[in-house]
Amino acid sequence: MNLAIVHSRARIGVEAPAVRVEVHLGGGLPSMSIVGLPEAAVREAKDRVRAAIQCAQFDFPARRITVNLAPADLPKDGARFDLAIALGILAASGQVPTEALEGWEFLGELALTGALRGCDGALPAALAVGTAGRRLIVPPDIGAEAALASNVEVRCARTLLEVCAALDGRISLPLATPQLCTPAQAPDLADVRGQAQARRALEIAAAGTHHLLLIGPPGSGKTLLASRLAGILPDPSEAEALEVASIASTSGHGLDLSRWRQRPFRAPHHTASAVALVGGGADPRPGEISLAHHGVLFLDELPEWSRHALEVLREPLESGSVGISRAARHCEFPARFQLVAAMNPCPCGWAGDPSGRCLCSSEVIRRYRARISGPLMERIDLHVEVPRLPPRLLRTDAPAGEPSACVRARVMAARTTQQARSAQPNARLDQAQTNAHCRLTASDSALLERAVDALRLSARSLHRILRVARTIADLDASESIETPHLTEAISYRTLERDPGRQAA
Repeated sequence: MNLAIVHSRARIGVEAPAVRVEVHLGGGLPSMSIVGLPEAAVREAKDRVRAAIQCAQFDFPARRITVNLAPADLPKDGARFDLAIALGILAASGQVPTEALEGWEFLGELALTGALRGCDGALPAALAVGTAGRRLIVPPDIGAEAALASNVEVRCARTLLEVCAALDGRISLPLATPQLCTPAQAPDLADVRGQAQARRALEIAAAGTHHLLLIGPPGSGKTLLASRLAGILPDPSEAEALEVASIASTSGHGLDLSRWRQRPFRAPHHTASAVALVGGGADPRPGEISLAHHGVLFLDELPEWSRHALEVLREPLESGSVGISRAARHCEFPARFQLVAAMNPCPCGWAGDPSGRCLCSSEVIRRYRARISGPLMERIDLHVEVPRLPPRLLRTDAPAGEPSACVRARVMAARTTQQARSAQPNARLDQAQTNAHCRLTASDSALLERAVDALRLSARSLHRILRVARTIADLDASESIETPHLTEAISYRTLERDPGRQAA
């Protein structure tokens, strides 16, 4: 037998397309070539494979070896194909039964000693293998991650020799199992003293997946509030948890199994670039907005971020995904996150504080706030002031706030109402759904029109006011939007008005 075919998986974004590793042994001088758009790490596999086969006490064929990674127009990177290439050579030379390769896929890097090492993207690969109806063999260090995919049988092997022995039927490889631990307790909202309006806005944001902007002086509790949002969100579903884990698996930083089924909370520094936020690179990797998928993205000191970095958020905030195009490939990363931003009211941070310590002029404050564009500001549903608390509320013996568990119960009740109304749970209402589920009385419609004219709001802002009002009504278990719901929703847009800012 001079030809063998082994199945493996590539990594393109969060996808794992199938790759057929075709190995042919021909006549001529001994050589080995790898074709099919291999990058440097893949081309170097021939040296790793040769040493691993010889260390495992197999014969490396003194033939002309051609390895084709099909499809040929799909870029291949990394050392993930090492194991499949070695097995293809052994099968083509008759040292491993070819029929034993049927129904299996292989993923892993080979050391020169024949030991197997892990690679990134194990979870998306396992999910794709299960969909294809095959079984998977991986190194032990990524076995627990791959085993999160419940639709596939995953086996672990430490060396090339173990894989060959299993294919010959001499041994049985151990079944991979997910090694999950008890998740850490999320920060509790009871730690927040006072700030009733900000706590209310946090609850509304959680119930309706709304974006939130906190404005207040230094030390008023903006970061403390933002860090509590993930703790009052409902637990992610199995499908959502797999999406979040798949993104982490392909990020290059690895998947932390201790955070399985926890909503992510990402808080990048304000010096992060636009590429760090949306992702990119020659080999596209997910950025912070994708790592916050189904979770919270917290941007502190919002006016200190570069204008370019903030503007790249505008499209993902609307679409829930980000596309990254490179010369050789295009990757689509999911990015349906909740944005929580925080900023000071002025450069010194004390504008509007009763102490009167702010000396910033109105023009300085206007330029400071104008660093955030109108189109980005109007995509944030809730704008909330977080004032400095009096010292009496900060004493250790002061009463604690309402715990996260109580707030979370109300949030989940509102989410249940929304799911019964919509066929897409947790999805933001589009224009047609808004018209259907956010009907107002004639007097409330007139009130909204007056508010839009007075605040000079755009059509997008009007649409978002209706969505927020619908969420507030859901929290009150009201079938229709009442006047108090609408007025409260309007109150969260009053900070958007700024004579120096023009909306797109």
